Amino acid sequence: MLNQFVRRVLAPLARVVYRPRVEGLEHLPATGPVIIAANHRAVLDTAVISLVVRRQVRFLGKAEYFTGRGVRGKLMAAFVDALGFVPVERGNAHAGLAALNAGQKVLNDGGVFAIYPEGTRSLDGRLYRGHTGVAVLALTAGAPVVPVALFGTERLMPRGGRIPRHAPVGVRFGEPLDFSRVTERNLRARRAVTDEVMDAIRQLSQQEYVDSYHRRPDEDIA
Repeated sequence: MLNQFVRRVLAPLARVVYRPRVEGLEHLPATGPVIIAANHRAVLDTAVISLVVRRQVRFLGKAEYFTGRGVRGKLMAAFVDALGFVPVERGNAHAGLAALNAGQKVLNDGGVFAIYPEGTRSLDGRLYRGHTGVAVLALTAGAPVVPVALFGTERLMPRGGRIPRHAPVGVRFGEPLDFSRVTERNLRARRAVTDEVMDAIRQLSQQEYVDSYHRRPDEDIA
């Protein structure tokens, strides 16, 4: 019930209020498994992607979102589930594998799975080197990767903010990347696929690219 309320009431209302500028949405396949690979500018990136994509999009989310007690905890769990979050434990040796397994399951079921290859939000507006999880998913599931560039979300919810502001927001979808030609699964192949995805995001976003991983004190998977 809450899922339908979010998608049929809250999402259309938010589209009217914030009027995100969307380009290239026709590049997103209407059916079948697909990976959305986006730059990561702000905490509301996930909400914005869910807002503009009509298909249900699944994202990684902190497991603690789903484990709260009482009425408030249950409402939170239901709400983040409606937004498309998939619970994943953080801070242990199995977190990375659990994240990939969660994405693999979504794709195996023919769904849309969104990932931020940078791994964390950019603090300076530049685009950083991508982690190879996106390549592992693409090569294992055989799913196309749709690169996505988000604009303005860092102004919509500045770091440390609690309430979204009214600011221009844009989402640009690129043409799907097909990696069926890649037969190898080794580190070199995964790195090459990831770099191709990041280059497509860079061309869409026009961000300055930094060929190193972005590190920050409060790294998370959201």
